[in-house]
Amino acid sequence: MGVEMAIATINPTTGEKLQTFEPLSSEQIETKLAAAAAAFQAYRQNSIAQRSKWLERAADILEKDKVRFAKIMTTEMGKPIKSAIAEVEKCAWVCRYYAEHAASFLADVPASTDASQSFVRYQPLGAILAVMPWNFPFWQVFRFAAPALMAGNVGILKHASNVPQCALAIEEIFQQAGFPDGVFQTLLIGADRIEDIIKDDRVKAATLTGSEAAGAALASAAGKQLKKTVLELGGSDPFIVLESANLEEAVATAVTARMLNNGQSCIAAKRFIVVNAIADRFEEQLIAKYKTLKIGDPIQEDTDIGPLATPAILTELDQQVQETVKLGARIAIGGKPLSDRPGNYYPPTILTDIPSNSPGATEEFFGPVALLFRVKNIDEAIELANSTSFGLGASAWTNDERERDRLVNEIEAGAVFINGLVKSDPRLPFGGIKRSGYGRELGIEGIHEFVNIKTVWIK
Repeated sequence: MGVEMAIATINPTTGEKLQTFEPLSSEQIETKLAAAAAAFQAYRQNSIAQRSKWLERAADILEKDKVRFAKIMTTEMGKPIKSAIAEVEKCAWVCRYYAEHAASFLADVPASTDASQSFVRYQPLGAILAVMPWNFPFWQVFRFAAPALMAGNVGILKHASNVPQCALAIEEIFQQAGFPDGVFQTLLIGADRIEDIIKDDRVKAATLTGSEAAGAALASAAGKQLKKTVLELGGSDPFIVLESANLEEAVATAVTARMLNNGQSCIAAKRFIVVNAIADRFEEQLIAKYKTLKIGDPIQEDTDIGPLATPAILTELDQQVQETVKLGARIAIGGKPLSDRPGNYYPPTILTDIPSNSPGATEEFFGPVALLFRVKNIDEAIELANSTSFGLGASAWTNDERERDRLVNEIEAGAVFINGLVKSDPRLPFGGIKRSGYGRELGIEGIHEFVNIKTVWIK
């Protein structure tokens, strides 16, 4: 299932290895899987009201200790501290959302048939394996766990190996909240153990957020076992700006949309597709905004851009930029790793005049690099937006109603945001199409992914 680094906390700001963790042995994994299976049999009998109380308590713990949890994130993967605190608060929100709405989402749905009574009932499946990434190390886990646990499933977390302290902290939150032993467990293991866990009959389904390669490997292993998967993979999200748009607002949002999490987000805006009439102004204003961003230690509250999570991510991003430039792209700002400090720092960068055969036109850039494309009109904008193997989210800017309708209908993506930033929201389903994955998290759709949708017919 792929090669992975040692399970360790390595501060990306300094490069210092702070703590190393021993992967679980086969015997320890067996103990945890047995605990999950046993816990499920009892936990599924708990009322939704009881599960809600525990999840509300988890939200309380998140809010009370948000700074401590945020510091763990920042230390392990370099997220600016203000973003990390906001992430913890969002986790509390998703817990409260499902605590409040799960009862209605899981209620029997009556149907009128030839039976005296017929309805659909939603019932839990069992132990669900969650393979989660480092970039939103709390949020990605809680957006899976809140609906899965409310539905009566139990969770097994295999987190990214560079955020082990986040993984252990999340397990501790569920324990402190009162969830019974075995209902949510963290497995500190390498990626090479995932396939064996998927094969285990006690594991009923799996969800993964991560790279295409990781998603394909998990889906293949699960497919051989005929087990359900939900995948949220990469994106090369377009950010379309048409002539009728509010340019100042679009530029301000473009900065946030690209720089969120130091540019390391699947739903970050990556390809900025701007009509010729306003493209020069857009570029000038974007450069001006980029120049004001403060690069520095992410633990400082005034830092806008922290380090990339690992040296490998920094190297890959730099190679993509250099190859794109070699093929003819122009660097408007940035374009080289920062060598004046330790850590994995890459400056806010804009590439334009991007050739169609370059990485800038075909690959996902996971870091603070904006790719600027100029187009003649909305037809070219939509064509370029769709000319990717990805289909996660899209942001488009227009104040023309006909343009808006075309963008909503014709862009190939799991989400289209008009005059706003693409973001996940507990109230709305989240996920992609094409090589960005399948299935949905969040909303009512998210809680229905890992349940038995059972037809009941009574005469």
